[in-house]
Order: sequence, then C-alpha cells, then structure tokens
Amino acid sequence: MEDASQLRPAPELLNISRNYTHANLTPVAEGSDGNVAVQAGVAVTLALITFATTLSNAFVIATIYQSRKLHTPANFLIASLAVTDLLVSILVMPISALYTVSQTWTLGQVMCDIWLSSDITCCTASILHLCVIALDRYWAITDAVEYSKKRTPARAAGMIATAWVIAISISLPPFFWRQVKAEEVTSCNVNSDHIFYTIYSTFGAFYIPTLLLIALYGRIYVEARKRILKQSHNKPGKRLTSAHLITNSPGSVASTTSLNYGTNDSSSCDTTSSPNIGQVKVTVSDALLEKKRISAARERKATKTLGIILGAYIVCWLPFFIYTLLVPVCPSCFYPELFDSFTWLGYLNSLINPIIYTMSNEDFKQAFHKLIRFKCCRA
Repeated sequence: MEDASQLRPAPELLNISRNYTHANLTPVAEGSDGNVAVQAGVAVTLALITFATTLSNAFVIATIYQSRKLHTPANFLIASLAVTDLLVSILVMPISALYTVSQTWTLGQVMCDIWLSSDITCCTASILHLCVIALDRYWAITDAVEYSKKRTPARAAGMIATAWVIAISISLPPFFWRQVKAEEVTSCNVNSDHIFYTIYSTFGAFYIPTLLLIALYGRIYVEARKRILKQSHNKPGKRLTSAHLITNSPGSVASTTSLNYGTNDSSSCDTTSSPNIGQVKVTVSDALLEKKRISAARERKATKTLGIILGAYIVCWLPFFIYTLLVPVCPSCFYPELFDSFTWLGYLNSLINPIIYTMSNEDFKQAFHKLIRFKCCRA
C-alpha cells in the first residue's frame, strides 16, 4: 500500500522536488516559537504513530509464531503482511518523520538511496500483500474443495515471493538514471524525468492492485452471500443420532433422552434407575446443519473483515495517489504540508492492518489478553 511511500516523491516523480519546497518555504519555516511548538507536536505525533505501528505488527507476528493453531497458509500470508508493515515502521517511518519535521535532508546521499529504495519496496509490497490475501480468500471460497489441496505453505511462500519481486521491480528503475550530486544533498527524491516510469510506478503500486482488490472482493462478497442465503433456506431435519453411556458431559445442541436396559421392569424408562441398571444417552442433533451454520458465520466474519481492510486501504492511500496525479496538471496545487499529510495517511494503513486482524480474530484476541495478563503478573 505503500509504494506511495516513495511515491512520496510523487511530486518529485513529477519534477516537483523538495528543492522547490525547501527553497520556497525556508523563510517561513524559520519562524517563531509557535512554529517550534507546532514542529514539536508533529514530531511527537509521528513518533507515536511509528511506535504503535511497530508494536502492533510485532504482536501479530509473535502471536502467529507462538500459536500452533494459527500455523495455516492463510495466516502465513497475514504474518508476511505484518512483517512488511513492520519494515515500513522501522526502515521508512522514522526517517520520514525526521524529514517531514525538518523539511530538509541531512543524512547524505547514501542514506537517501537506502531510504528511497526501502520506502518504495516495502510500501508496494504491503499493497501487493493485500492482493495476495484477497486472491487466496477468493480461491478458498470459489473453489474450496480443489484449492484446499493446493493451499500449502509452499504455495503461500510462492505468492509472497511474487509480491516482493514485483515490489522490487518497481523500486529499482530510478536508480539506473540517478544523478550523483557533487554539492551537499538537502533533498531526497526519486529523480525521475521519465513520465513512463511515473505511470508504471503509480499504476503498478496502486491503481492496478486497487482494481484487482475491488474485483476480487466483489466476487468474494457475491459467493459468500450465496452461501449464506443457501444456508438460511435449508430445511431442518437432517439429524444425526448417537448413543453412548451417560457421563457428566453436557448435552448436545438438540435434545437428549436417557434409556435404561438390562431389566424388564416397566419403570425402566425412569432415569432414576437402580445401580445395577445401565444407562444409555441417545443424542439427537442437527450436527450437519450446525456445522453449516458455524461455517456460514465464519464466512460472514471473514468477508466483513476483508471488506474493512479494503475500505481502510482505499481511504488511506487514495488521497495520496489522486494528489500525485493532480500535481502534474496543476503545479500550483502542490502544498508540502498537504502532501506530507497524505503520505502519512498512507503510512497509517500499516498500523490499521494489524488492528483489524486482531479485533476480528478470536485467536488474536485471546493471545492479546494472555499477553496483557502475563505482563501484569510480571509487573
């Protein structure tokens, strides 16, 4: 989701560099104490967002790693997304926060190259991971029987590798025509005079993945809706009956009766029999229907979660990419503060992803509660 990151230099990709920003804003930026207070407030806010993003994604990774119940191909994809977002919070966001607050680059050319490469690669990989997760979900719903045989950790690893390869292929081209500056570096941008790269990077990092996500989610919603409606129209009556010795375990979801055997006494139907009389519990339950109801509930929840993730992704990144396309048409519409706000709104998506998964998954919730209790006990 994040190619936006260093499409941060979107305006830069469009030849509107930070040099322009710095040259025109320096007199204003060196302002009063009020300006310093605003910068301090922005710095604290960005630091908190960065810390929260790191912590939340690290928690998702640790939860999946520690819980065997979560060791499934689908959750491996979620863990990989969390790793990608964690890299955004470690490699990209801290430096971006410094750059946003100071409005000038002070870390040198080499660090600039590393940061730009990390930004574009990690942010794009994060976006593509959402596509991979949606694609996995789509196959699991539309071709459940066959895909269950193919849904292996190796396949998940292949999908993850594909996402990273595409992300790297988007981040590399600018470095083939990078110009080494002899003077001191005061801005860090993707130096791109190539309109074809601008189109390639923006469409490859956002617009095409977004269209794919919308198409996949639309099909997933339709299929899930069909299953739910089919389930609601099923007639009751498909019952499974079992008999076993009575124990202290609770009854079934349906009805249970106790039968006595080993005697001809007419009172043998009484559940309070003598010690020498064995008792059998006959359990009658809508086992098949109950299983289908549980499955339908899971489908609804999973589909809702995917919809929330898609919505959050679009809300976070759409403003940035619209602004990226607007600036070439209207250069005077470029405002550094607005551009930085849209960039950080995009970064915020790396914080939202783990929160959505944690809140929508009972296993994650339980692990979170265990973690809190463990820390409280140690304290």
